[in-house]
Amino acid sequence: MSANVTGVRILVDADACPVKDEIYKVAWRLEVPVTLVSNSHLRVPAHPLIDRVVVSDGFDAADDWIAEAADAQAVVVTADILLADRCLKAGATVLAPTGKPFTTSSIGGAIATRAIMADLRAAGDQLGGPPPFAKADRSRFLQALDSALVRLRR
Repeated sequence: MSANVTGVRILVDADACPVKDEIYKVAWRLEVPVTLVSNSHLRVPAHPLIDRVVVSDGFDAADDWIAEAADAQAVVVTADILLADRCLKAGATVLAPTGKPFTTSSIGGAIATRAIMADLRAAGDQLGGPPPFAKADRSRFLQALDSALVRLRR
């Protein structure tokens, strides 16, 4: 079944996305269109399934575009917790680049943790960032994206 018939698509918060190549591979194999949304011009493969949207450099312009386009037929790829929350509320399936799914049951805790960490940083605490992106993250992402798309296409 073609993705064009089902309306299933992938929306990517693309500026800092470390798994763009993996997204292309899965999209081509399953024939699912991909839209990469960014604030700056990105090089993307010349392929009929790959579309690029460059938004203004306004604060949250890419997030706003993605959140408005998100619906139950979209898989959104983002590491942005607040964008993930907006997309979940629109009915989208949301994956972090590590392959970790954002869900309606996990997003509240993720938002709370984000707020606590921001408060600690504002108070001057020296906190490490997230762990480095690893090969296992890439593998987990590929599996999660494939599973999400297969589920939506049913």
